[in-house]
Amino acid sequence: MPLYAMICTDHKGSIELRQKVRDEHLAYYRAPGSPVRLAGAVLDENGQPDGSLVIIECDSQVAAEAFAQGDPFAKAGLFSSVSVKPWRLALGAVG
Repeated sequence: MPLYAMICTDHKGSIELRQKVRDEHLAYYRAPGSPVRLAGAVLDENGQPDGSLVIIECDSQVAAEAFAQGDPFAKAGLFSSVSVKPWRLALGAVG
């Protein structure tokens, strides 16, 4: 099944919103059948979350974009931009 990279950038000054929605966001990623294979926050120069990088495994670009749109962070308006692109593993493991 194809892999996709979700590259998300937070709105500036939105750390409180991120913290408020974080538990719902993590539950969405951990739900049974979730396509998430790797996920983590992108950090700013001060080591604070400034976005997200997520590797998901989906049947299609449409399915990957639908998953991204369903993310509670996205629904809450945390992200200033979201890009979903096909991704190919070169080193390491996705599991």
